[in-house]
Amino acid sequence: MPRRKRRPLVPEARGALDQLKADVMRNQGYTVDSKDPDNVKYEVARENHVPLQQGYNGRLTSHEAGKVGGTIGGNMVKEMIRMAQEQMKKQ
Repeated sequence: MPRRKRRPLVPEARGALDQLKADVMRNQGYTVDSKDPDNVKYEVARENHVPLQQGYNGRLTSHEAGKVGGTIGGNMVKEMIRMAQEQMKKQ
């Protein structure tokens, strides 16, 4: 089964979301390829001992997948909350 391509609700936001991911993960100490920030997931997977590889990963458990996606997404959400709080302080 082919992997489903995740798309943001607002397609024009893709570039900004990729930039946010790159910045957040770089601040967390990960090496991020600015041309493809999605590749940081392989470094996160290695760190968490998750056998993630390019291509089909249907044998991963949801727990393993969550270790990778949760690390990345969780840090992105924390940064968005921090940014929103800063904006609220300015008003």
